[in-house]
Amino acid sequence: MNKKVAVIVAGIDETYQSSILRGIKDAAEVCSFDCYVFVSFTGMKDNKGHDAGEMNIFRLPDFSLFDGAILLTNTIDCPPVVSDILDRIKKAGIPAVSIDNRVQGLLHIVIDNYSAMRDITEHFINVHKFTKINYISGPADNPESAERIEAFLEVMAENNIPVETDRIFYGDFRGDSGREAIDYFLNSKLEMPQAIICANDVMAVAAINRLHTAGIRVPDDIAVSGFDDVFDNLNLRVNLTSVERPLVRSGKLACEMLYNKFNNSPQQESMMLNMLTKFSESCGCVECITRSAEEYKEANIRNFSRIDTINHYMSVFNSLACELSGADSFDDYIDIIKRFVEFINPGEFYFCLNENWNFESDEIGGNISENETIPQCYEDNIIVPIAYRYGVFLENISINLCDLMPAGSDNNEAKFYYFLPLHFRERCMGYMAINNCQLSLHNALFQSWCITMNNSLENIRKRNALDCAVKKLERLYVQDTFSGIYNRNGFVNATNDIFRECALQSRKIMLMFIDLDGLKKINDTYGHAAGDEAIRAIAGILSKSCSNNEIFCRFGGDEFIVFSADYSEGQAMNLTSEIQRNIAVYNAESDNIYDLSASTGYVIAVPKMGEDLFRFVTEADKKMYETKREKKSKYLRANY
Repeated sequence: MNKKVAVIVAGIDETYQSSILRGIKDAAEVCSFDCYVFVSFTGMKDNKGHDAGEMNIFRLPDFSLFDGAILLTNTIDCPPVVSDILDRIKKAGIPAVSIDNRVQGLLHIVIDNYSAMRDITEHFINVHKFTKINYISGPADNPESAERIEAFLEVMAENNIPVETDRIFYGDFRGDSGREAIDYFLNSKLEMPQAIICANDVMAVAAINRLHTAGIRVPDDIAVSGFDDVFDNLNLRVNLTSVERPLVRSGKLACEMLYNKFNNSPQQESMMLNMLTKFSESCGCVECITRSAEEYKEANIRNFSRIDTINHYMSVFNSLACELSGADSFDDYIDIIKRFVEFINPGEFYFCLNENWNFESDEIGGNISENETIPQCYEDNIIVPIAYRYGVFLENISINLCDLMPAGSDNNEAKFYYFLPLHFRERCMGYMAINNCQLSLHNALFQSWCITMNNSLENIRKRNALDCAVKKLERLYVQDTFSGIYNRNGFVNATNDIFRECALQSRKIMLMFIDLDGLKKINDTYGHAAGDEAIRAIAGILSKSCSNNEIFCRFGGDEFIVFSADYSEGQAMNLTSEIQRNIAVYNAESDNIYDLSASTGYVIAVPKMGEDLFRFVTEADKKMYETKREKKSKYLRANY
């Protein structure tokens, strides 16, 4: 049986995460690990709600059901989420390896960011004699970012070089940060620097391109360095001075450390990996490198192939987005996603939803506020409208949350699953699980696909909620909310066509009027709550008594009316008797200290074209009052 290993990571579209995952995957196959990679795509600018919904995926795994874990918590830009993950790992008591983030009590692999950044900074000062150096940092609260800028500032201080606040720009390790940093420096009142040190290659390359558009040459006017060595220099304006980091190796080592732990083999608690500094053209160490035509041809072929693949999948994604925008129902949405799944043909694909992901449709008439209704976590019961396994769709699948996926084959082949959230802003709707996908998931295109799927699912949910709201309004329009039966509007809507047909075809109608006896006395003697209960009791008695397609409503106050077509005198008398019999049953079975009583009167007639139904209501009302007067007379005669 393979060991189950949970992997926690954010932003797999970045080279750092992708390289480490590649190492984990390679080693997991050798170690016979099934890896469950829980992924979020965060960092959407000015959209904290989106990030919150993405990071909810880290609440999905129950770590007590795993044998071990590998953590890249340095990629998660939210300290409370990181603390929660670490607390749950420790509570589960499973061995875990933390990469690039020292955590007490856990195995960890540390890449020596500090020494490498010292090397670059000392090189700029001692070799190139730069004294005005700007710095483009990652997030201030990111452990790696903090370690790198600490090394930079320490070397600057050791060499008595002041660093003004405006010479440091805090970004997020993405390309946009590199461009924004250059704009920030260009607009600063400080003199432009001689050199710019960047905390990673992505920001460095973006910064070089932005400098070029501003007419500033690298390294002639400003030297630039990166940190990661993740680019093919054939694709860059200049060969980049950078630091080669053993990312793939760190992923492999994480698996090996867990393997040793599982097998009680001797194991270091902490491993430090060194980096190789590579000084090149962008800092002025190497003159422009001349490449052969063959090298450029091979690079162009690789780039063309990459661009062709991107364009192909972009076309597919655009088609998917257009189809999803036209989905009118959840079934349409699922059919479209199924077609897309068949196209990308993963080994396994599971589309898992909270059982009540669309619960507003079940809340018609409820009084729950929007903030209270937003699900913030996964439910115990999960439905799986799409379960695709090796070319076959499984039908009617539901699972418990702890299972994560439908049960599969028990072969010993190591599996590598990606788990991604289904959500809209903070609203948690479910998750996807993918294994062996032909489409690379480590790119921005896949992130766009996830966003499109999430937004389209939310559109379906909102459409359903709107339909439910309309039904609720329709019901409120026709229903007496106090008694639960038709109000006047509902009565008119339900009887209009039948009444017109009876007039057109000279068929009989029956109209009965029912009035609750002594409601004022009940209210005055026992309180209005007792009177309200009496009204609801009559409504219930009518619902029980009218069993032959009669239409009835609360006409107002303590008055009710019943309508039916093709009714005989005998049927009307039977209905009157049934109502009175059910009133007697109610009195016998209830705990009320008063007896319920109602007077009835009815008319049977053939309506004429153009006549108003409510003319017959008036006639039935008169008949009812005759019955009521008769009751009073009998009561007076019996008591005086």
